[in-house]
Amino acid sequence: MNWRQMIADKLTNPQEAVRAIRSGDRVVVHPFTTTPFTLCQALYERRRELQNVTIVHPAGLFPWIREEADLESFHVVNNYATPFDRDAVNRGLVDYLPIGVWKEAEIPPGAVPEPDFYLVPVSPPDKHGYCSFGTGVWFAPTWCRQARRVIAEVHENFIRTGGENHIHISRIDAFVEGQPPPPPPIPPRSEEEVAVTEVICTLVANEIIKDRDTVQIGIGTVSAALGMYLGDKRDLGIQTEIITGGIPRLVEAGVVTGKYKTLHRGKVVGSACVALPPEDLAIMDGNPIFELYDFGYVDDVRMLVRHQNLVAVNNALMVDLTGQVASETIGSRVWTGVGGQTAFMIAAQYAPGGRSVSVLPSSHLVNGERRTRIVPALPEGSVVTVPRTFVDYVVTEHGIATLRGKTVRERIGELIAIAHPDFRAELKKEAQRLYGITV
Repeated sequence: MNWRQMIADKLTNPQEAVRAIRSGDRVVVHPFTTTPFTLCQALYERRRELQNVTIVHPAGLFPWIREEADLESFHVVNNYATPFDRDAVNRGLVDYLPIGVWKEAEIPPGAVPEPDFYLVPVSPPDKHGYCSFGTGVWFAPTWCRQARRVIAEVHENFIRTGGENHIHISRIDAFVEGQPPPPPPIPPRSEEEVAVTEVICTLVANEIIKDRDTVQIGIGTVSAALGMYLGDKRDLGIQTEIITGGIPRLVEAGVVTGKYKTLHRGKVVGSACVALPPEDLAIMDGNPIFELYDFGYVDDVRMLVRHQNLVAVNNALMVDLTGQVASETIGSRVWTGVGGQTAFMIAAQYAPGGRSVSVLPSSHLVNGERRTRIVPALPEGSVVTVPRTFVDYVVTEHGIATLRGKTVRERIGELIAIAHPDFRAELKKEAQRLYGITV
C-alpha cells in the first residue's frame, strides 16, 4: 500500500480542504520556511468570500495583505517580521505580537492557543502511519493537540528526525498534496560583509567557545555562520532553537558529540532547521542523533538553565555604550522579532559556566553612507531585546568587549574599543555628553 492509499479517505484538493474555513474563524499557519504555501494560496483565493478571519502566522513567508480590501478578509498576527510582511507590519496592516517567554506545551497568550484550524506541512506517512514535520517542528505538537481541525500539506522531500517530529495520520483531518515552496529571499552579501563575518566567527570560536561547551547559535547574518568555524573544537553539544548550516557536518566529523550535555546527552536538539544545504539535510535525514522538539520546550528558560557551560551566541542590530542590545527593531521600525534570543541569553547567565554573546559588524552602509552599529544610545523607539545585565560579551570584527562585572565606565571603554575606528572619537564625545564619562 502506498502512502496515498493509506490516507485516501482524507486526501483532497487544496480548495476543498480550506472550504470549511468560515468568516470569523481563527486559523494558525505553520511558520517560516515550512509555510504550507499551497494551502495558504488556496485560502487567499477565497478572500472575497470571507470576513474577519484571524490568521496567526509566525515568521510568515506568505503575503496575506496585498491590497486594502484584504484587510476586510484577514486579520493577520505575526510575532516575527520577515521580508514578506515587514512593510505591512510597519504600516499597521499586520499586527505584531512581541513574545519572548516560552513554556513547554504552552502557546503564548495572544497566539491563539485553541485555533479553529491549523495548516501544517508534513511528510508522507511511513508504514506505521506517522508523518514528519520535516525541517520545522516549531509549535506543531502543541497546536495539533489544541486545534479543532488540522489540515496537512504533504511534501515528499521532507526529512525525518527524532524528538517530537512526528504526527499520526489519525490526528489529521484532511491532507492535500503540496508544491515545493519558493526559497526565501536571501539578499546578496558584499565582500566586506563576508570578511567581517569570518573575523567575528573566528574570534567567538577561538576565544569564547571551549571544548565540551553546549552551544546555541541564533539566526542572523553573522551568528548563523558560526558552525562553519568550530571544526577545531572537541565534544561540543548543540542545544538550540534553529539548527544552522555546518552543524550536521560537525556531527559527521566527530566535533559535535553531545557527550557532555546535561540533558539530551548525545543528541543535537533544536526546533527547526533554516537554510541548510542539501548535504546537511542528507546527514540529518533518519539520523537518530538529531532531535527536533516543540518551540516552547527548546526555548523554555526553566529547561535551558540546567545545561552546564551553555554558550548562547546571537545576532544584534545595534548595541549602545552601556551594553543594551537591540535585535528586533531599528528605532521604532520592526525588523525581525524576539524569537528565543532573550530566553537563551538569560539562560546562559544562570546556567553553570554559561556565557552570553552578542555579535554584529561594527558598522554598515546605508545608501553608501557608513554608520556605526555601536551607538551612544539606542535610537528613539528602539526595543531592548537583551538587557545589558544579561550580556557577557559583544563581538565585532575589531575585537571582543567583555561586559560581565564591568562598571558603566569600563563598559563604555570596552565597547568603543571594538567600534569602527571612524566613529571612536565621536563615541567618546557622546559618552561624556550622555553619561559624564571620559574614556
